[in-house]
Amino acid sequence: MADAAVQRRNMVESQVRPSDVTDRRITAAMTAIPREQLLPSRLADLAYSDERLTLAPGRETLPPRVLAKLIQLAELDAEENVLVISESGYAAALVAQMAAKVVALLPDADAANAAKAAYASLAIGNVTAVSGPAASGWAAASPYDVVLIEGGIEQVPPAIENQIRENGRLVSVMLDEGLGRAVVLHKRAGLFSKRDAFQAAAPLMSGFAESRPAFVF
Repeated sequence: MADAAVQRRNMVESQVRPSDVTDRRITAAMTAIPREQLLPSRLADLAYSDERLTLAPGRETLPPRVLAKLIQLAELDAEENVLVISESGYAAALVAQMAAKVVALLPDADAANAAKAAYASLAIGNVTAVSGPAASGWAAASPYDVVLIEGGIEQVPPAIENQIRENGRLVSVMLDEGLGRAVVLHKRAGLFSKRDAFQAAAPLMSGFAESRPAFVF
């Protein structure tokens, strides 16, 4: 592939900054972290394209500009404990540049092991890569100040709600009849208030579909 450092700069300048991403920590992280090392090798040439990438059937990443806007929406603090639910380890690598501790919850052991190897090679020491059902979260490292879900959701499972500390927040793309809006949910007195932020398309994450009554003839 062409010089990756040049591609990263071009991604930031042509995709991320024009999308109203003003947090310099995000643009610095995206300029520095080689996304191709956190994707399957067959996708290396597409690492800096402005599109969703299919990692496996039913598993997609968000375009870099959408991911950057979600991270900005989270308003991360340097002392925070963050859970990142994603299909690849890239989102957590970015968040790790802005938070104290990060758990990267990935869909299977192969994805988690690949992320661990990439984090080690990049000297990113504040991320723990684990695997398991996305909708179960990762209780062992909770409570979290922030949960960031790189994908679409129709509802927030109770398991994840319970892992967010008081005054914490969840950031994701809320889907309603196929249309998506990035949202931040703030937890106060055990209840969540929602703030819409921007329109965004995102694939529905496994385990986050809204329960619907069975159709009866």
